[in-house]
Amino acid sequence: MNILFVSDVSISNVIGGAERVLYEQSTRLAQKGHNIDILTRRLPEHDSDHEIIGNVREWRYDVDQSSILSFYGSTQLNSRRLFESLHEKYSFECINLHQPFSSLGVVNSPLSKQLKKVYTSHSLSFEEYQSRNPKTGSAIRNVMRWINTQGRKEVEKKVLKASDKIIVLSHYTQEKLWKAYRIPPHKVVIIPGGVDVERFHPAVNRTEIRRRLNIPEEKIILLTIRNLVPRMGLENLIAAMKDVIENMPDTYLIIGGSGRLKDELVELSRRLKIEGNIKFAGFILEQDLPDYYRAADAFILPTLELEGFGLVTLEALACGTPALGTPIGGTKEILGIFDHSYLFRDTGSESIASLIIEKCQQFKENPDLWNSISSQCRDFVETHYSWERNVDATERIFQKLLSEP
Repeated sequence: MNILFVSDVSISNVIGGAERVLYEQSTRLAQKGHNIDILTRRLPEHDSDHEIIGNVREWRYDVDQSSILSFYGSTQLNSRRLFESLHEKYSFECINLHQPFSSLGVVNSPLSKQLKKVYTSHSLSFEEYQSRNPKTGSAIRNVMRWINTQGRKEVEKKVLKASDKIIVLSHYTQEKLWKAYRIPPHKVVIIPGGVDVERFHPAVNRTEIRRRLNIPEEKIILLTIRNLVPRMGLENLIAAMKDVIENMPDTYLIIGGSGRLKDELVELSRRLKIEGNIKFAGFILEQDLPDYYRAADAFILPTLELEGFGLVTLEALACGTPALGTPIGGTKEILGIFDHSYLFRDTGSESIASLIIEKCQQFKENPDLWNSISSQCRDFVETHYSWERNVDATERIFQKLLSEP
């Protein structure tokens, strides 16, 4: 098949879940013999408007971000122009749309009308925008926030309506699509995310890994990897650590990630006088991620909202590291299947502290229990989640659509 992926992110630098899904699906479909192209916007870090990555051709259009209107207008016009030139050259059979803005220019082109289109919904665009831009005391800013929210809703609604099928990674996202846009269940297919089980696997020697990463060898290591933004719940995790450390002084938290809340989070740890038990590791490079998971005794996901799936949870479990998470979105679905006792009661710091203390005390008192749970984590991922399963299911959707009249 000749398949075009349309996205607002790039696979040249995998920095989040959206990039990871796009990279794994596009490159693995290329490995299966399909001709794969990606249409996306040109980002500041891109040196060119074309790059071949893992036998996938990524094509980029320019965007004028000097104003909201210029952003919308240039995105619409340039994504459509690029699509039409690529389609004339490669004759695409189907399109996999991954985010709404680049996708709108494509679905507005007459050339796309006869092509089968699948939309992969990672999250709802307007909700992500609202989470990043909370209401303020300024009436003007709140009006602009409302306008931006409505604009994003209209863009996403049009792209969803133009799609033949919609893929989501969780029941949580399916429910959100129904509430926001009344997308009927028969149009939605749930295909859970995956993990590279060859790359993410348990450690042979955890002590050596800790030594290499300059992580305390004898402490109980907790790890979280998040963008440092409000919806991730890191303030609650740091607040919980005060109680955890009072009960278990040898507990040490590593926070991997970057974002605008870093200074506030560092100050919070100082104010609580626990800065000696917390390390802000900054953005963790892709090649170092598996070792950070392997070095930890437990992975913590304190998300407050909009956890569409949670690939990091799978990555931790694949490395044999038990994961504890708030009962939000995809985390609830993953850990609910694995073992419901690893879900916090709620998103509050008290319930986070309570369960961390309970589990870590059990592991400290009974190392064989940790080893047993670690093996269960790995077996669980191998049984239920892999990129091969995800890509095979996605491929079948394309094939079925193309077989229909």
